[in-house]
Amino acid sequence: MATEKELSDFLKSVEKRAFKRSYYHVRNEESALDIVQDSMMKLAEHYGDKPSNELPMLFQRILSNCTLDWFRRQKTHRAVFSSMGEFVPAGDDGGEFDVLDALSLSSNGERASSAEDIVRREQIFHQIEHEVALLPTRQREAFLMRYWEELDVAETAAAMGCSEGSVKTHCFRAVQTLGKALKAKGIEP
Repeated sequence: MATEKELSDFLKSVEKRAFKRSYYHVRNEESALDIVQDSMMKLAEHYGDKPSNELPMLFQRILSNCTLDWFRRQKTHRAVFSSMGEFVPAGDDGGEFDVLDALSLSSNGERASSAEDIVRREQIFHQIEHEVALLPTRQREAFLMRYWEELDVAETAAAMGCSEGSVKTHCFRAVQTLGKALKAKGIEP
């Protein structure tokens, strides 16, 4: 079991690196700080009684989950709170406002990406997301840590509790599986 001092020392040792990593993902200092603080609080509240050698892996997972939660909240916030007034051009009195016209035109009056293009990109993203979810657990875990979290091989191996060679193998197999599955669906890089 980690002592209070061990937990405190661990949190101090990862504070700056966790902030940099979070800031890299969200590109906002205040949000990054909130994510790191939430992660530290969750680690202390829920896992403070775990052995000190388990803290790094637990913290990495909590930090990843808090970052994903932040992105989900932002997406929901934008969807729920987007004001129709944001679409009305400056100086327009709002009469005869058509949201479809506003969405299909960019600020300089040219056609923006077509709805078809937007839907196609979203469908491809969901297909990729679905294929990643179908990967075997260890392959998915290694793939996400290496390519989403951008951990190096040694950090991923430590977090997964396996050798660096295993991480490389899991990542290679994940990339091969994803490539084949997406190519079969007509999605080329």
